[in-house]
Amino acid sequence: MTEDLSFLAPIRQAHPRVRAAWVGRISGVDTDGDRDLAMRALRPCHERAVSDFGGPGAVWWRAEQVHGNEIAVVPGADTMGAPDGLPVVPGVDGLVTNASGVVLAIYVADCGAIWLADRKTGAIGLLHSGKKGTEGDILGRALDRMAAEFGTDPADVTAVLGPCIRPPHYEVDFAARIADQAKHAGISDFSDCGEDTASDLSRFYSYRLEQGKTGRMMALITKDPPP
Repeated sequence: MTEDLSFLAPIRQAHPRVRAAWVGRISGVDTDGDRDLAMRALRPCHERAVSDFGGPGAVWWRAEQVHGNEIAVVPGADTMGAPDGLPVVPGVDGLVTNASGVVLAIYVADCGAIWLADRKTGAIGLLHSGKKGTEGDILGRALDRMAAEFGTDPADVTAVLGPCIRPPHYEVDFAARIADQAKHAGISDFSDCGEDTASDLSRFYSYRLEQGKTGRMMALITKDPPP
């Protein structure tokens, strides 16, 4: 169910133990309702995707995603129950870790997922960056947190921006701003997949195009334990 797409190749190449994946629109699942109903409908599929990606019993962490710019370090962060019955880290839109065997997950439906991998330390991150998160420079805040916690230098970071809404379907080109922020922060290896989530509803969920009654795609990243 997870898609190991070519746009994630830079993340796979960044560190020998880092893997990334993307779960797009899932056919046959009714998501024509509000977010909570859609997430409950998608939960079995997403749990199966995480198990396929991280292995049976994989420990995975999710952010509450409040369209802010706060970052949590996991494991160890506090959690609360989400409407779909699974735990989330409250008040944050980004997760970072340097632990092995931990799966980070972020949901998007027009906002952009940003995968981060430190080629030197092996630290990883996953961010939810839409219009508001980008305005708050969640990418820069994540890099600052990785520097403080793991000694990350942005020059050693590989970053990938996934599918998100773009002009002409949206009046704000936040993907271009994310690219500018990556350059300003000193990221040496940034790539943007260039995909527009509002351009193909057979592959993507689009909150704007479907007027809020839609599901969510899922971005995943993990660092495997040493052999």
